Amino acid sequence: MTANGNLLIDDAYLETIRRDMIKFARLQLRDQAQAEDAVQETLLAALGNAKGFAGRAALKTWVFAILRNKIVDSIRQHHRTTNISALSSEEESLDQAFEAQFKANAHWNLGARPSDWGNPEETLRQQEFWVVFEACLEHLPENTARVFMMREFLEFETPEVCRELSITTSNCNVILHRARNGLRRCLEKSWFSAGEQPC
Repeated sequence: MTANGNLLIDDAYLETIRRDMIKFARLQLRDQAQAEDAVQETLLAALGNAKGFAGRAALKTWVFAILRNKIVDSIRQHHRTTNISALSSEEESLDQAFEAQFKANAHWNLGARPSDWGNPEETLRQQEFWVVFEACLEHLPENTARVFMMREFLEFETPEVCRELSITTSNCNVILHRARNGLRRCLEKSWFSAGEQPC
């Protein structure tokens, strides 16, 4: 087992990563018991395969990749339908915030135009960026974050997201647009602008 793999037997590390895993699994599965089961199966699989962990990726990344596969399997096996097409007040506020960025002629308002993010590839290599990204993701409405994570992290194709959640393709695209815009605004405020600010 690599030195990094020894973290799997560190109680404090396990509790921290387990808390993050439960939060992520609950968002995707929408069921506490299923989330607990997926995390438990993931940790057992990680412990069982710890000798095979080569250390080429961060341990958390490796464990979350296992969890991702467990969640995808669970979603496909249970094929539960959840109607998320009704707008929540949080999602309506995302739409209003987006629309407020434009003038009546559909041009950007002064100061609302997206800023230059410099070198995004370099940013993605910084661990602190991912902490800010996760905080921004948590500020999205739950259903919006769920659709975004299914599409972008779990890598479901749009038709599969629509089938699993009983939504139309256009509804899915609107939700993804809301998510990306909300994340962009939060990241510009909290990461790319001068000085740290809360989302």
